[in-house]
Amino acid sequence: MKLVMAIIHDEDAFHIMDHLNAKGFSVTKLASTGGFLRAGNTTLICGVSEERIPELVEVIEKKCKSRKQITSVNAMNVNANESFAPYPVEVTVGGATIFVLGVEEFRKV
Repeated sequence: MKLVMAIIHDEDAFHIMDHLNAKGFSVTKLASTGGFLRAGNTTLICGVSEERIPELVEVIEKKCKSRKQITSVNAMNVNANESFAPYPVEVTVGGATIFVLGVEEFRKV
């Protein structure tokens, strides 16, 4: 038994969960926040047998594509008396970060 944690973009969450549920995977959704952009992410948690990990990862990889987005980032001016000035930058969002962890014991009660 393995525990798969996938951190994905909020916009992809329900679409991916639907596909995983259709393939028989039970998924728990947690709201999370990214550190760099401080934007909403979703962390999906799924307990799965080792044999089904490739199938689960394949669904996530197919449905979670990265994309470019323009966002405002605050930059501090050199003079401490002045305020922060937001400026637009292009960043890559989406995609997935996937962790596969060993599970010592699993119980569903």
